Amino acid sequence: MTSLGLFALVIGLASLFALLNERLLRLPLTIGILLLSLIAAGLMLLAEAVLPWSGIGQARAALTQIDLPHTLLDGGLAFLLFAGAQTVDVRALWGRRYSVLALAVLGTFLAVLLFATGIWAVFGLLGFSISFPWCVVLGAILAPTDPVSVVGMLRRLGLPGSIQALFAGESLFNDGVGVVIFTVALSVAIDGGSAHATRLAEAFLWEVGGGLLVGLVGGGLAVAALRAVRDVHVEMLISLALASGVYSVAAAWGMSGPIAVVTAGLILGAPIAQAALTPKSQAEIAGFWAHVDEVLNALLFTIIGFQVLSLTFTLPIVLAACLALPLAVLVRGASVLLANLPLYVLRKESFGVLAVLTGGGLRGGISLALALSLPAGPERDLLLCVSYSVVVFTILVQGLTIKPLVQKFYPASPTGSEEG
Repeated sequence: MTSLGLFALVIGLASLFALLNERLLRLPLTIGILLLSLIAAGLMLLAEAVLPWSGIGQARAALTQIDLPHTLLDGGLAFLLFAGAQTVDVRALWGRRYSVLALAVLGTFLAVLLFATGIWAVFGLLGFSISFPWCVVLGAILAPTDPVSVVGMLRRLGLPGSIQALFAGESLFNDGVGVVIFTVALSVAIDGGSAHATRLAEAFLWEVGGGLLVGLVGGGLAVAALRAVRDVHVEMLISLALASGVYSVAAAWGMSGPIAVVTAGLILGAPIAQAALTPKSQAEIAGFWAHVDEVLNALLFTIIGFQVLSLTFTLPIVLAACLALPLAVLVRGASVLLANLPLYVLRKESFGVLAVLTGGGLRGGISLALALSLPAGPERDLLLCVSYSVVVFTILVQGLTIKPLVQKFYPASPTGSEEG
């Protein structure tokens, strides 16, 4: 199947599932699309087993040929992160900068280590011979919360503005940290060596620090260009060039593309950049990126649902996945608490924030793309199936329960009050 044909198939399915969700399920769009994609994938597997002559196998082969790591990590992620970053209140984010930094860096490291230790014990209990470095790889895959899922979810919730900024800031930045840990841990797991602190620090500084610098420079150049024009179409082209350009440059130089594009998106959404635009331009550019975000989200969650067709589950793997689900939630809560422990001890942070950050710790396309990028080997099927199970669980279960959780701790939140 050609690339255009494959795109037509996926967007056609996404449109169908969106329609069915609106008329029947009435769930949040991405959650409804994911659920219907999983149901459709299950029906395809059943039909292929019962009616092998029906041609279902060809459709399955077409859907499983989608290269999610390439499609997401080298393509759509730049635009998804850029769109999400523009919706963040930069002033509120700056006010929470220390908490965001603690969660995105310390919290991610803690989540990787805690999950790796727990899942290593689980694998040993079930008889899997998996070395600890591979468990660290799995921890790095599942430690970052997914900005695509989280930022979209925040739009539906009436959280206080400062907590929205904390939530979104962590999810937008911690994926870069997770990717650095994933890269180093995967190298150690494959080579059988050991990770030196200096090596990890150098990788972190180059990828994260370099990504921040590229995003800042690109964002600054874009603001200067916006001040020189007054045509909304040119301004829209500048925003597209900014998103694709900083991501591509950072990736080409071995830096964090996600960090670069998030930084650039925050600059474009900041008051200094908005002041360079007319009110009409602000509205049209915001509307354009909102539409881009919705369309790409629909495509991404359709692809995630059908990725189950490429997995091989056995009973021991299913048991490992079932034990990994509560472990992922517990590790998320522990890492959030420990990362900001001084604030909780000094009662400068409420435990309502801890509950919401834990319940809203969704994993998504980035985690699955990292898992699918694992090299072939005896560990791949196990790690991939566990990763997929955690991703689907957090999106469906935690994504559907986060609203009542928010309403419990922030019943007066619809107006976005600053309590808590």
